[in-house]
Amino acid sequence: MPETAAPLWDSLAETVRSGWCPGLVAGVRINGKTEIFAAGSLDFDGSEPMAEDTPFRISSLSKMIGGALAMSLVADGTLGLDDDVARWLPALANPRVLVTPDAPLSMTVPARGPITVRQLLTCTAGLGIDFSASPYAAATRDLLWGPNPPAMTPEEYMARVGDLPLAHQPGDRWMYHACADVLSVLLPVAAITPLSQLIQERISGPFRLAGTGFPTGAERFPTVYEADGGGGLREAVDYRDAMAQPPQFESLAGGMVSTVPDFLTFLSALARDTVLPPALRHQMTEDQLTSRQRVGMVEMAGPDESWGFMTAVQIGPGASWSAPGMWGWSGGSGVSAAVYPDGDIGVVFTQRFLGSAQDSFDYFWEPFGALRKSMR
Repeated sequence: MPETAAPLWDSLAETVRSGWCPGLVAGVRINGKTEIFAAGSLDFDGSEPMAEDTPFRISSLSKMIGGALAMSLVADGTLGLDDDVARWLPALANPRVLVTPDAPLSMTVPARGPITVRQLLTCTAGLGIDFSASPYAAATRDLLWGPNPPAMTPEEYMARVGDLPLAHQPGDRWMYHACADVLSVLLPVAAITPLSQLIQERISGPFRLAGTGFPTGAERFPTVYEADGGGGLREAVDYRDAMAQPPQFESLAGGMVSTVPDFLTFLSALARDTVLPPALRHQMTEDQLTSRQRVGMVEMAGPDESWGFMTAVQIGPGASWSAPGMWGWSGGSGVSAAVYPDGDIGVVFTQRFLGSAQDSFDYFWEPFGALRKSMR
């Protein structure tokens, strides 16, 4: 495959030469064959070349690992999809819900039912990012938003979440991000095992993902950049510092690190049903939202995308390079990964924060789609 993949690698090398990012690593698996490509350097100063096994902060790609980890606990009976999470997280017992999403925080009614494991996995528990100017959005912006893991202990996080009303009734609407952080607290409590140990025992260890886990403080990460407001880029210092040492809060919403070879191996194993039993993997990677729930997802990702268990699932025609039934996700720190229905996989890691409509992953997915078509 190296000769056949050359047009894709040439295109990615040109992306780096253009100055869009100082360097990147990409991996593809097509027709069962895998290749990894690295270009550029760790920063714009060219201090060190990018390597195939360079560690990256994978931001929201962490959610896919969290989904697989949670489903492994469903597989062994530790969790049931329709279990009330208050069994392990008493702060979420007897939740109250805003009378309308834009109501003052004091105007609430009782929830119609409990928050379930399924609702956390589908991001329909009633809590999450609110992009409006509502009182709920103002009250939760520092707690439920942002690329950084919560700057507090899991216990402190749950106490604060439990003090807030839900924006929507449990099960009513997809809301992004925060359900994955709640899941990060639930899984180690239910399994009576630290989260990092769970990941090592069930994901990283069995599949030899030596570079996948939470930050240790010893990683040599690429410099992470964000838009400076004037058309240029600057170092994202807050995000860099938040991921520079072992975390207070081990976040499956956005706090993990990995390498492209590791993540490609993880997705390959998941797609081959060696991480989860086939029926549970299918549930994880197929559309789990009703049309009513999907309204929130449509607002964020458009009408062609829905959600499974901590991964997006394509339900419409999508872009020319995509296919209905493909599943995967992207992260705000400039990382993207997806699995096609035929088993082909693409992964690309940069450290350029997504800050505008121009910051898409088309530079990778369009030539990758053309490569797939040329090999059929």
